[in-house]
Amino acid sequence: MAVTQKTVILYPSLGVGHLNPMVELAKLFLRRGLAVVIAVVDSPDKDSVSADAIARLAAANPGMAFRLLPVPSTGRDDYPNPVMRILDVMRVSNPALRDFLRALPAVDALVLDMFCTDALDVAAELAIPPYFFSPSALGYIAIMLHLPDYYPTAPASFKDTPEAVLRFPGAPPIRALDIASTVQDRDSDIARARLAQCARMLEARGILVNSFDWLESRALEALRGGLCTHGCPTPPVHCIGPLVLPGTTTGGISERHACLEWLDAQPDRSVVFLSFGSLGRFSTAQLREMARGLENSGQRFLWIVRNPPKQQSNSVEPDFLGSLLPEGFLERTKERGFVLKNWAPQSEVLQHQSIGAFVTHCGWNSTLESIAAGVPMICWPLYAEQRMNKVLIVEEMKVGVVMEGYEEGLVKAEEVERKVRLVVECDEGNELRQRVMTAKEMAIDALKGGASSEVALDEFLTDLHKNRTCTMKSAT
Repeated sequence: MAVTQKTVILYPSLGVGHLNPMVELAKLFLRRGLAVVIAVVDSPDKDSVSADAIARLAAANPGMAFRLLPVPSTGRDDYPNPVMRILDVMRVSNPALRDFLRALPAVDALVLDMFCTDALDVAAELAIPPYFFSPSALGYIAIMLHLPDYYPTAPASFKDTPEAVLRFPGAPPIRALDIASTVQDRDSDIARARLAQCARMLEARGILVNSFDWLESRALEALRGGLCTHGCPTPPVHCIGPLVLPGTTTGGISERHACLEWLDAQPDRSVVFLSFGSLGRFSTAQLREMARGLENSGQRFLWIVRNPPKQQSNSVEPDFLGSLLPEGFLERTKERGFVLKNWAPQSEVLQHQSIGAFVTHCGWNSTLESIAAGVPMICWPLYAEQRMNKVLIVEEMKVGVVMEGYEEGLVKAEEVERKVRLVVECDEGNELRQRVMTAKEMAIDALKGGASSEVALDEFLTDLHKNRTCTMKSAT
């Protein structure tokens, strides 16, 4: 008797930063013979992924199906926190998700982004086994799952005791200031919503995590031991990573980005790469401090510069880099610097042998890309859970250092110069490089047949095959 192919629906939150890891997860599932559909919310509100972007992803990934789910507006545009808007958009998307799932002949699992806990109601209604996929660090999961029990009885909100050192199972000591921005104010709507989401994650059949056992062994042990959920059963945790964007283009040499051609001419491990994600924008004052620090360091650099926030540039977006950076900077550094506006192929850049350090906002995707490439990090967190990632990178994994001053809102040129020189030139930088190269080797090993990430995926698939294929209930 032929085995029926299992069908898994992946349901990311808004934004490319949540979609890209789901695409990498889909590739993994496809290689294991699963049928995969990525259901993408198409909302008139901000942060929706465009139909053109979906078309490009579909063209680049034959065999991977995408489905845009048109959903109504939330009817609000005055959210005090952008995450609240995301949660509202995902909540009003439930009817569209329900209709889509009901129209399918069979679904064996629904894999949800961490911000999609409201979709658990749809999964329960249609009797579809739900799983979560975390594009964030396992240490972040360990802390956040602990917060619904810990935070309500804490002496104060984290924002009121910023320097208090907190201790959570599975994580290094962390200042209250470094806990995710969404839960800084215990009495805020966003904190209550996030704590409720974290509590509901325990309803899942399992949690897939873009990490690997060796990298975050302490967090994994705490989660599997139930230490993070006060004795409540923790869903099985499957570390199936690192899932990172490929480090090579799918096209020919003619399609290589110009910055890669420039990197080809640089010495090995000599270039500092500065990139801060799609939302990483700095004031003009900060950009000029960064420029002065890079120039004074004497180091080679590849720098991705985005326009400052509109409110910090008189609502006028500059048309050229010269208006953002110190006068003459581009001319003075043209022999050892390459500055780009807005974008570069980050994963490819990190994999290039000339990259010696990565100044990063500490997004988890970027962190894993840096580890997979064996590049030490200089941490400059900006928003969301990036400060928590910074603690993990510096204190737990010991593969990076902190760019001091980001908490005050302005990192001085002297600090930029100091940290760049430290990582590229000094013994401490060599020690960081040795540790991150070990992490790179362990990441490669984790993905080999019979190794930890492969075993974790096998455990998920075994659980999936225990479920009977769910034929959608008809609408009542």
